[in-house]
Amino acid sequence: MADCVFCGIVAGTVPAFVVADEEAGLAFLDTRPVFKGHVLIVPRPHIVQLTELPAAFISGYFGLVQRVSRAVPTAMTATGTFVAMNNLVSQSVPHLHTHVVPRTKGDGLRGFFWPRHKYASDDEAAEIAARIGKALR
Repeated sequence: MADCVFCGIVAGTVPAFVVADEEAGLAFLDTRPVFKGHVLIVPRPHIVQLTELPAAFISGYFGLVQRVSRAVPTAMTATGTFVAMNNLVSQSVPHLHTHVVPRTKGDGLRGFFWPRHKYASDDEAAEIAARIGKALR
């Protein structure tokens, strides 16, 4: 879809700090992360919500989500992750995406009031994307 920022990232016309680029989908850093290392995973085709994801895509897509969920704590020295998906409500980009957020006990995340933390620079974001990509491999 021409006006979808995530489709632009998949197509390579919109820049992103890519963590994984696979047939099942693309994983990249959120530009407004809850915590540094917050990754978004999107399917390649423009699909708005989970209920529209074809059955044939489920295994590959959620396999990628699972692998990113394993890699993020390793790369970010976190205890675990918070994995979330909005469908239509609170979905800031109308393209299916799954959030993988690094978590540590006492990190301050409470309920659904997510503080946002910016990367200090593009260099910092690129370094974190590379760390998570390395842990993913």
